[in-house]
This record gives sequence, C-alpha cells and structure tokens, in this order.
Amino acid sequence: MKITWFGHSAFRLDFAGKAVLIDPFFTGNPAFTTDRAAAVAGVTHILVTHGHGDHIGDTVAIAKETGAKVVTNYDLCMYLASQGVEKFDPMNTGGTIDAGGFQVSLVRADHSAGLVEAGVGFPLGSPNGVIVRAAGEPTVYHMGDTDIFGDMALINEIYAPKVGLVPIGDRFTMGAASAALACKRFFQFETVIPCHYGSFGIVDANADKFVAAMVGGAKVLVPEKGVAVEV
Repeated sequence: MKITWFGHSAFRLDFAGKAVLIDPFFTGNPAFTTDRAAAVAGVTHILVTHGHGDHIGDTVAIAKETGAKVVTNYDLCMYLASQGVEKFDPMNTGGTIDAGGFQVSLVRADHSAGLVEAGVGFPLGSPNGVIVRAAGEPTVYHMGDTDIFGDMALINEIYAPKVGLVPIGDRFTMGAASAALACKRFFQFETVIPCHYGSFGIVDANADKFVAAMVGGAKVLVPEKGVAVEV
C-alpha cells in the first residue's frame, strides 16, 4: 500500500487497483502544495470522517470530476447528495460496508461535526474514525479529529489496525502527548503517520513533540507532503 499525505488530515491510499481519498481538503488548505490533478487522478472512492469544512473539503467537486463514490455517515451523505454527489454509500458508527475489493468501517471519534454556514451551525451526523481493510494489505485507521478515549482499546481489539493516521495538532484534537499515549497504550501499530498539524497557525506547526513522545513506541513516519510512502 502507498499512502500520500496532502497536509492537514487529507490522505490518499493506493492499493489493489483502488485509489482512496480521505478528507480531501485541498482548496483553502494552506498546507496543500501538491498538483491537484495528480492528487485526484484515478480516484475511485472518497471517505469523509465528519462534517467540518476542513474535512469535507473538495469532496463534492472531486466526486463530480472523477465519478468516485463517497462513503461517510448517513446524515453527511444525504447533505453531500443535496450538493450534487451522485455516487455515495451511507453508513454509520459501528457499521462496515464492502466497498468493492476492500471494507470500510466507521468507529467513534470524540469531536463535533456540524457545518457552519452564515454563522449558523447545523449537525451532519457524528464524527468518526475510519477503518480501511483489504486482503493482503495492512489495516489502516484514520482517527479523524478526536481526543483520546478508553474505547480505543476496543477499536484495537476488533480491527487490529497496523497503520495509524493520528491527529496531533492540539486545540481541536489530541496534542502530541495525548496522541502518543493513545498510540502506545491502546494499539499495536507498526507505523504511525501524524496529521492535523502544520496547516493553520493555531495548531502545532510540526510533529517534533509527537515524534519525541513516541520514542519506544511504533515507527513514526513524517512524510513529505504529496510524496507517497510504502507501508
């Protein structure tokens, strides 16, 4: 599997002929420095963890351009359908779907999930983490935006993820210390890739504190934005 980080929480997973975007926040993302056409080329699926604008991102536009199927919680799916998304697969926390060659499961995240327009927020379902499983590939857990919580132990017991895409930027998610504690206490990750930092000035600028806190834990990859890494 190849994993590409595009800054903030946006990722691309390439495996077994699939190209899966997660939280494709490109437009308006100060950390997005990749060629957009290359980032969306061949995309088959878009997974969205929750309804904040910095995670929905370019989902509608990319889905229209590529015909990619959007997978997210039911409420958010219905909203995105109202915005013109035609191919979608709704689900909810605790559920698993067969996405055609791989499985997607939605798990709990401790966060909020409303979209704010004209100063008024309206709910778009629950915040989630996303589990991606495919035969012969490491199971990937994108935590979405979340705090640490004890039931991460159950997520590990049920899904046994080997790759963690972990928010570390503080203020809106776990900071470095809590994120490292979550990885060490609740998971047996082989590889951890930090995210949700280095984009806006009010979150941590780099992953240095997290890397230091992970000493003695799983391998931490801090990839260059837009450059695929093998896991």
